[in-house]
Amino acid sequence: MTLSSKLPDVGTTIFTVMSKLATDLNAINLAQGFPGFDCYPYLHDLVTYYVSEGYNQYAPMSGVPIFKKRIAEKTNLVYDVQFDPEKEVTVVSGATEALFAAVTAVVRPGDEVILLEPSYDSYAPAVVLNGGVPVYVPLRLPDFSVDWDRVKSAITDKTRLIMVNTPHNPCGYVWTQNDLDTLAELIQDREIYVVSDEVYEHITFDGRKHLPMFSHPLLKERSFVCGSFGKTFHITGWKIGYCLAPEKLTVEFRKIHQFLTFSTATPLQYALADFMMEPSRYLHLNGFYNRKRDIFCRGLMDTAFEFTPAHGSFFQLVSYGHLSQEPDYDLAIRMTKEIGVACIPVSVFYHDRTDHKLLRFCFAKDDAVLEKALKLLQKPLF
Repeated sequence: MTLSSKLPDVGTTIFTVMSKLATDLNAINLAQGFPGFDCYPYLHDLVTYYVSEGYNQYAPMSGVPIFKKRIAEKTNLVYDVQFDPEKEVTVVSGATEALFAAVTAVVRPGDEVILLEPSYDSYAPAVVLNGGVPVYVPLRLPDFSVDWDRVKSAITDKTRLIMVNTPHNPCGYVWTQNDLDTLAELIQDREIYVVSDEVYEHITFDGRKHLPMFSHPLLKERSFVCGSFGKTFHITGWKIGYCLAPEKLTVEFRKIHQFLTFSTATPLQYALADFMMEPSRYLHLNGFYNRKRDIFCRGLMDTAFEFTPAHGSFFQLVSYGHLSQEPDYDLAIRMTKEIGVACIPVSVFYHDRTDHKLLRFCFAKDDAVLEKALKLLQKPLF
């Protein structure tokens, strides 16, 4: 028997490849996007409490009610936008599931989906697996802002969905009010939906504010906004995400979700519900990461790389095209082997492997790790 692959062009993700290489070579892993420090000790205590108290069976399919209520309260507190916890908030097992379920809910065979590149590697496979056709629109260099003229040109009668990401991974761009207004204007007279990846919502720098899709009235009615507590509370291994969407969209979203994971770990939901009663635990996250970005960028000034400090997320891009034309993938592998620091080549975020000679580093690490990595990055490479 011969099994025909549904994703013939997909192999092992670059994050797995680079993390394994870093482990094998005992290199500093600034490649995969996970914090290099543990979550708050109080979260440990809360999980232990709920496990020991027997909260270990299936949670309700859409999420534990008190947890959904906390998510709605957070959304109202931070953005002054209300969602009905029971009808418009769904807890899922990680933002990747939320993205897949949202795409599945709206995309039919032959539908076109606009992806803004560079884009996270799970977007296109979700589209393809649902019979959709990815339509790639490159972001505008050097700041990776949206080229709205190109987006407008890419829209056809077959366009069903636009996938967006702010703050952006890997580039750190943070959408502006003009971005939201322009997107709304482009889709207002068409049946086009939006899936928005906003997992870095609380990590913005230099006074910039995150503007969720639902902060715009028209976009709120068309959008599935996908979030994650993994990035917010340093618990990526818990895989706790959520989706905010109007009731009609949530109904369709949950039809898919119930046959993907059905429900998400019960004691973790209760623990997070208690933990979120203190808003300072997420309201001050940008200051925490702003400091780490600054530490990393100050150190980069002593290297040969060129860069512009990221506007958001916990990633920093660097450019080396003024130094070498070596392919970014080859350089990332060589850096891991020769100087002991692993990163991600940005070309992997393009469907055709467009190579702008850029590398992505994750600075969500302990200060000592960042300082050690920066000293290694000062070594000659070219």
